[in-house]
Amino acid sequence: MTATTDFIAELVRAANEVAKLPPMERGRLLKRAIATIRNMRDIVGFPTCGSAADSLKAIGALAGSTGSRPDADVRAALLEAAGMIRDLRIVMDSKIEVIIKNARGLDRPTS
Repeated sequence: MTATTDFIAELVRAANEVAKLPPMERGRLLKRAIATIRNMRDIVGFPTCGSAADSLKAIGALAGSTGSRPDADVRAALLEAAGMIRDLRIVMDSKIEVIIKNARGLDRPTS
């Protein structure tokens, strides 16, 4: 298995055992997932918009307050992060060309 696959498995395992994880470990995993997702987005050429619709923003907000959040919220964030990493890995492995449209309508291929 690759490091990415191992990390996805670690996130899923943590989500299944979230009640046993101390708050510091929950936050550490989520922050590591955020860094991984941002890095993978950069490699793929997927812009990080930072809008309210970006799930990464919600995961980041939760990462700083895992001690006061319900286990279900932390579990959902861990699984969301694992899914995002999995999806980005699929895009990276398939070498799909991402085309981003800007406000002026010009297309800019990225790879």
